[in-house]
Amino acid sequence: MAEPARLAGVVRYYDTHPINEAQILEHLRRRGIPLDRLTEDELKAHDQDHYGGIDAVDALAAAAGIRADDHVLDICSGMGGPARYLAHRFGCRVTGIDLTRSRVESARRLTALVGLAERVAFVHGDALALPFADSAFDVVIGQEAWVHVPDKPRLIAEAVRVLRREGRIAFTDILERGSMPEATRARLEQGMTYASYGSLERYPRWLETQGCRMLRVDDLSAEWTRILRDRLAMYRSLRDTTTTRFGAERAAEWDDIYAFFVAQYEAGVLGGGRFVAVKG
Repeated sequence: MAEPARLAGVVRYYDTHPINEAQILEHLRRRGIPLDRLTEDELKAHDQDHYGGIDAVDALAAAAGIRADDHVLDICSGMGGPARYLAHRFGCRVTGIDLTRSRVESARRLTALVGLAERVAFVHGDALALPFADSAFDVVIGQEAWVHVPDKPRLIAEAVRVLRREGRIAFTDILERGSMPEATRARLEQGMTYASYGSLERYPRWLETQGCRMLRVDDLSAEWTRILRDRLAMYRSLRDTTTTRFGAERAAEWDDIYAFFVAQYEAGVLGGGRFVAVKG
């Protein structure tokens, strides 16, 4: 897929995602939660668009050893759920960067709603050309979004560049297990805008090439297979709201590709992993 088309595809994918700012706010209204007094403790159960929710953020934060005096960079930060939660729980500063402008704008509005704008900021930008100085951050994180980035060695090089010496990088991602059939690769690229895949072996190699020392590699494939079955059911429960907001064609398209995606976990074609390393 040509680069402009790939970038446009990623933006469309998230611009028409079933989990979005309007859906979150409507759900909060239906629960009777006043938005003018919204707190992070109330929001955090609804804005974590990754596998495992708050528990997964806690696990990543523990692995990275996040502290109050850290400045954390969340690469591919989406609507900012993890960034807000980390700032709220640990008192750290967090900067998020994302390619999709609508996600960045939603992240800023949600952050302002819960009174965290002084500690959490969001930037519209490209993970392959981070607009930050060398050694600007203490910790870099990411959760299940780097699969959209085509040049993984360059992504890792940029992440390590902006880390200070002895800074930590901790992330999870969707992985290739074994050899993926080309038809499957093409369908996931078209429907999910997945550009390239790391693996349990490749990510450590790319990190070590950039002078990092691996602290841990966790295979999350079995856990994510269980989670993804539930997520497919959750997305199907949102089909009416997705249809209302984005049209019946997009709702049907999403259901089809997500069911196919989950099937790749069940077949052992896709997996997941958590990687933690320190910059030497």
